[in-house]
Amino acid sequence: MGQVLQFRLPQVREEAPAGLALDLLSAVDFALRDLVDIGKHVSLETVREQAAACHAMLDAAYRAELEHG
Repeated sequence: MGQVLQFRLPQVREEAPAGLALDLLSAVDFALRDLVDIGKHVSLETVREQAAACHAMLDAAYRAELEHG
């Protein structure tokens, strides 16, 4: 059987800093653009497929955050 590792949970804050969500959305936006560029310059099909899957996952999370905040 595998070993389960317990990660420390972050401390609970009463209120998140105002700019945090925007910073995270910007990072996801940059990652989406980078994944498109990576897909254009990689010759291995498996790497392109993995980049496309990552792009789809990040894009869905990005759009959900924009729609539902």
